[in-house]
Amino acid sequence: MSEGLKTITYPVKDLARAKALFGALLGVEPYTDEAYYVGFRTPGQPEVGLDPNGHAKGLTGPVPYWHVADIDAALAGLLGAGAEVVQDIQEVGGGMRIASVKDADGNAVGLVQEAS
Repeated sequence: MSEGLKTITYPVKDLARAKALFGALLGVEPYTDEAYYVGFRTPGQPEVGLDPNGHAKGLTGPVPYWHVADIDAALAGLLGAGAEVVQDIQEVGGGMRIASVKDADGNAVGLVQEAS
């Protein structure tokens, strides 16, 4: 079961330009600013993430990430319903695990499991 849509990640080619654009749009500085990920948090909104390696991972546009309690079960359920893996489950730091799939129409669906 999903805990809700809490993150949207954009694959970007120019991290500095994307960071400036989303900083202007959201009116906040990033809460995390690393070479591999820049994240913005604003009250009442999903986290906005910028992934400079997203295109190399096969991401073609923004990915909404649904937060789940059990990413293994959630991924198995999506695959059983006909989804295709774009990015298999991987740990991205601090015990957080992510994965992404695409549905039959090519729409991206991401999964996040917070560290326990």
